Amino acid sequence: MRIRLDRFPQGVTKALTLSFDDGRDHDRRLVRMLNEYGLKGTFHLNSGFLGNEGYITASEVASLFQGHEVSAHTVDHPFLEISPKDHVVREILQDREALEELVGYPVRGMSYPFGTHSDQVVDLLPGLGIEYARTVASHGGYQMPSDFLRWHPTCHHKSMVEQVDAFVQLEQRFSRMALLYVWGHSYEFENDQNWELIEQFGEKVKGRTDIWFATNAEIVAYMKALDQLRLSANCRIIENPSAISVWLSAEGEVIEIPAGQIVRI
Repeated sequence: MRIRLDRFPQGVTKALTLSFDDGRDHDRRLVRMLNEYGLKGTFHLNSGFLGNEGYITASEVASLFQGHEVSAHTVDHPFLEISPKDHVVREILQDREALEELVGYPVRGMSYPFGTHSDQVVDLLPGLGIEYARTVASHGGYQMPSDFLRWHPTCHHKSMVEQVDAFVQLEQRFSRMALLYVWGHSYEFENDQNWELIEQFGEKVKGRTDIWFATNAEIVAYMKALDQLRLSANCRIIENPSAISVWLSAEGEVIEIPAGQIVRI
């Protein structure tokens, strides 16, 4: 029995995620536009800047990002790779604590300030409750990350329209997961006066049922659930011990393995 872990929710092979850093006040307009097109975003916030001029306020975080994800970006946006270890720990933990108090759920991911990091910083993250961390090293492809603590995106939002054109037309010879990951900053849309990029992007994917629109954390949680599957020796009995239903293909047939259940195929 040939089993492939090649499916996102509902059996699709494509997923789309977007993330934006810093918590600037232009996030308000950006969120409205994402909501209009049914897109999901992950917003990496510096809790130490909330309420400052040009930034959103702490009191609006929960309501503004309802239906999206709030993620960490450190308290004060330092260069982590040249910060003392104790300072790195405080920056991440205190940011998590402040944001969790605002949104009411565990903050499990982050993006690196300035996109920079070191092996020492990465090694600290699991002990700080961080399950994924995004860089700014865009690779231009649609492959799933090999290391979620060094999660490289597809592209900056300046290239989002060109990339989504290629993504929706993508036809792979062999079935496998494809992920379009767009990152950026909301203030850049304002500075460059190119908000139409979001509109053009949204029009190309709005209502598509062959793409899973997900936050960063949702993708990580789903991949962990896939990894936790237990298979019998002949691969015909599959147990899903997680709380998340997953999909896979068996001899080319798409099969759902519901949360907490055992399926015979």
